[in-house]
Formats: sequence, C-alpha cells, structure tokens
Amino acid sequence: MADRHVAHLLIGGGLASANCARWLRESGAEGEILLVGRELDPPYNRPPLSKGYLAGRESREDALFRPDPWWEEQRIELRTRTSVMKLDAARREATLSTREVVSFDTALLATGANVRRLNVEGADLDGIHYLRALRNADAIRADAGVPGRRVVLVGGSYIGCEVAATLTALGAQCTILMQEEVTLSRGFGTAAGRFFQDGLEARGVRVVGGDALARFEGDDGRVTTVVTERGERLAADAVVIGAGVTPDVTLARAAGLALDPDLGGVRVDARLATSAPGIWAAGDIAAYDSVVHGRRLRVEHWDVAFSMGRTAALNMLGRDVAHDVVPYFFSDLGDWASLEYVGPAARWDREVVRGAFDDGAFSVWYLDGGRVAGALSVGRGEDLVAARALLEAGARGRVLDDGEIAALGDVDSPLPAA
Repeated sequence: MADRHVAHLLIGGGLASANCARWLRESGAEGEILLVGRELDPPYNRPPLSKGYLAGRESREDALFRPDPWWEEQRIELRTRTSVMKLDAARREATLSTREVVSFDTALLATGANVRRLNVEGADLDGIHYLRALRNADAIRADAGVPGRRVVLVGGSYIGCEVAATLTALGAQCTILMQEEVTLSRGFGTAAGRFFQDGLEARGVRVVGGDALARFEGDDGRVTTVVTERGERLAADAVVIGAGVTPDVTLARAAGLALDPDLGGVRVDARLATSAPGIWAAGDIAAYDSVVHGRRLRVEHWDVAFSMGRTAALNMLGRDVAHDVVPYFFSDLGDWASLEYVGPAARWDREVVRGAFDDGAFSVWYLDGGRVAGALSVGRGEDLVAARALLEAGARGRVLDDGEIAALGDVDSPLPAA
C-alpha cells in the first residue's frame, strides 16, 4: 500500500521535469506535483556548465531554472538527492530511495543520460574529469582553469570545443584529441567544422585530429600524460573527457516499458506517451515519433528536453497534442563565435553556404535529395526562421528546384518559401 498519493510524479531533476512542472501549473493542474531528482541541486540550465559558469562569469543562481522560492510558490514539491528505485507501471506506484512508496495518476520519466566513461588504462587517475553537473564544472575550473595549466580535451564535439575555448580564455594551454579530422564535422560537415577549428587554433588551442586515446599515464596517482593510438604523448596537468552520453533507461527497462533498439531510448509516440498508460517520457531518453521529421528521433540536448517538458505536461492533462517542435541547438565558443542550428540532419548529400566563412557571418544549408534537412547559422540567425519552415515542408515532400537551391547560396536573393 502506498504511503501517499500525488496527481503528477516527475522523475528526474533536469529541464524536462522542471518545465513539465511549470506547464502543469500554468495549464491549470490543481493536484499535487512531486518532482524527484538524484542531483544535489535544483533543476538548472546545462549550457553554462561549459561556458559562463565554468568561466566564473555566472553564478549557481544564474544557472538555476527558477529561483529556490519559486517551487514553493507554485506548490511544486521538489526533492533533490532522491532517486526512484522502482517503478511499478501497472499499479502506478514508485518506490523512492527514502523507501517511501508514492502512487500517482500520471508520471513523467525524464531520467536523462549518463556520461560515457572511457575504459582505458589509467582512467582512474586523479585529474581526469567529465562534465555533466554543476559540481563537475566547479572541479574543472579549480583544476584546469589556471593560467599555464596544460589541459587535454578528449573529443572534438560540443563539450571538447566549448571547454577548450573557455579554459583557453582563462589562460590554460589546451589540446583537443579527437578521432575526426576536423572539429564538429560530424554534425556540421568539414567546411563549417574547419571554420570553428581555425578559430580555436588562432586562439592557441592545439588540435590533434585523426587519432584516438590509447591510455593515460601518471605519477603518484595523478595524470601527467595522454598517449594516443599513434604514439603521440601529450603532456597533461588535467584532462576533460567529452565522449558523449548514454540514455539512462535503467528504471524504464526494469519497469517493463518498451525501449527503442535502434536509438537506445524509451520508445514513445508523437505525444511522448510510453507503452504504459499514464506514463510519459521526455528529454534524452525519449525516442519519439517526430511529426516534423517524419521519422523516429532521439535528441540529446537541453533545448529539446525543455520543449518536451511542455508537450508532456499538456498531454498529462489530456490535451492530446503532438510534439511538433523543430529541435534547436546553440553553442558559444568564447566571445568569437556563436552558432545556432536547427535539425538535426540524419544525413545530407549537399551543403549550400549563404554568406562567407571569412566574414564570420554565414549559414550552411544541409540538403538531402533537395529537401532541407538542417541549417547552421553563425551571425545569420534570421535564416533559421526560413530553415525551420523548409525543414517541416521537406518532411512533407517539399523538394527545392535548382533555382531555389541557388537562391539559398545568394545573400542578395530571398530565401525560398516553404
């Protein structure tokens, strides 16, 4: 028998649960809302962890989703440092780490993702960091954000590039080690990736591409050297690993919820409903039927989790709405480049550049069979309005003709209409 009952149980302490709680209240929910998260802090925005917060320009309070008093004002019970140990989908009951059993009318599963830890020799040495939480950023700033500190970033995607840019501005000597030849090229292609890499290198970041981590070496229990598969030895006073994340589906699997074998998350429909009645999933774990893309999608990004929280809240209240938000991403590399992106493009066969890399103001359009699959902007954020519309139209079959494709690359021509 349950110890207590709530109308809405939100499992996970990130932005998906936080924004779900907000929209439940703003959309008229009157019953009890309980949000439980294993993190030590209330829900907060993750982008500052590699940028403003890591640099010391933003405080913990700046990063929070809402100020601490807000939760009580909205009658939302927030339990930090609390995990759900068991979820009984049939009985609609959850057993907390406090051993309290909570029954619910509806629940949101938003357990997020765990960093992918590298299993190589020396991985347990001191001075090796992963970035996922506020306290990780605190440790990295204290250990690596020091003038003259030699820091190796393992991985050439968002985390590696953002942290390298931030730590370099703090005076550290940064080296990026990555498997790809060009930074950020997996998501944005070689041409755009080269723009970002050139900017990093111009500011003192060394990039070692086309190589991989072999092992760490240390002295007296602390890392001193990163050894690559090609045999290069990189001096390291500290290391930050950005090797991606894996969706945390442990609770969902144990509860018997349907998982997506291809995308690796919890399988949900276009309304974010799981295979269990009364339970929705959002954020990094949600593999959903995207009505925008016409395919199943799972996206690991804070903005996607944020928007999914709203969709889940509305459907938990019976509104029956599909998640129709075009995923949006942004990243800052110091004060010299702010990128924005809509997509994501699963694949593309053509890139069209509008503007010029040399001017630092351009957009790159990723086409798949003449359909817009994604668009990247640096200094041309207005282009993304058209990109969103064309992406949605492309999923419905809209194919650009040769003249329209030429117009994409001509700043003096209007962008094609959706």
